[in-house]
Amino acid sequence: MYRKLEDFINDWAYESDATLKIFNGLTDESLSIKFSDKVRAPGRLAWHITGSIPEMMNRTDLKIDAHAEEADVPKRVSEIAEAYKKSSGMLIEEISKKWSDSSLTEKVNMYGEDWEKGKILSVLVVHQIHHRAQLIILMRLAGLKVHGIYGPANEEWSAIGMEPQE
Repeated sequence: MYRKLEDFINDWAYESDATLKIFNGLTDESLSIKFSDKVRAPGRLAWHITGSIPEMMNRTDLKIDAHAEEADVPKRVSEIAEAYKKSSGMLIEEISKKWSDSSLTEKVNMYGEDWEKGKILSVLVVHQIHHRAQLIILMRLAGLKVHGIYGPANEEWSAIGMEPQE
């Protein structure tokens, strides 16, 4: 749970850049690949990640003007990435204007429970990481190159002079 806005803003800068790095590894053709009825297509998953920012944060006193997740998934990766950048940027603008360190302990009704704003920010980050990991698996299944986030991806080990991990 966040207790300082600066900590969230710093984490979000890294995590949102990482999400865009993964989105940019998708291809327009890969967006609609359906691997299973139990798994979202890559485009739907990327759109869910994007739509979760306004969906969650508009339940607070923030107003992030962005698409509804139920809207049709764009056919182009660039459109998803642009929508993500917009929502992500608006999130930082809104919390910078409306929230303070002390407001992070204020409670908001979130999905039938009272959550502190600092927890909402933590859940937003972890939710994004969770779905980004799912997206990476789908990218691997589609034969797409995956970029490392917290260390090198398998394809990147040779660039640092090492053998890929097993």
